[in-house]
Amino acid sequence: MYSFDEKGELLPEEVDTINRITNIPIESLNLDAIAVVTNIYRVAQGLRNKMEQEVLSEYSLSWTAFSMLYDLWVWESIETKKLAESNGVSKATISNITKTLEKKELCYRKSDMRDRRITYVAITDKGKQVMEELYPRFHIGEVELVAGMSADEQKYMSALLRNVIRENNF
Repeated sequence: MYSFDEKGELLPEEVDTINRITNIPIESLNLDAIAVVTNIYRVAQGLRNKMEQEVLSEYSLSWTAFSMLYDLWVWESIETKKLAESNGVSKATISNITKTLEKKELCYRKSDMRDRRITYVAITDKGKQVMEELYPRFHIGEVELVAGMSADEQKYMSALLRNVIRENNF
């Protein structure tokens, strides 16, 4: 019923999930799809928690605040609507996080001169300095998370995840 990996190993959570859902009368239960989505979710949550606790806490930054500051570091200034899309959050969330980052003097808002309805968020010099200190430590965490994978496996995993991103317009 379920296709095991080449080693025949499943995580305990996967076994529990399979045992629970196989009794549900779903016409075409796709256990492989369930496993992929569940594992992506677990990795994303684990990554977020690890980085917040081990790296971002020193700067009192949440995952979303760091992601937003990272985008500003890369692009210098970005419209709030695009910043929300890039981070997968609402404009209201961007507004709240911007207020927090402004209090820390890491970014500031500016209005579009041609259309006052459009607001941009820009990184400050202090924000750039924080990212220049923080990102190398963050990157070490990224490397540690995938250390058990070969370079080819990392490239393959990235390609597979990009497919999911493209197919779903994330």
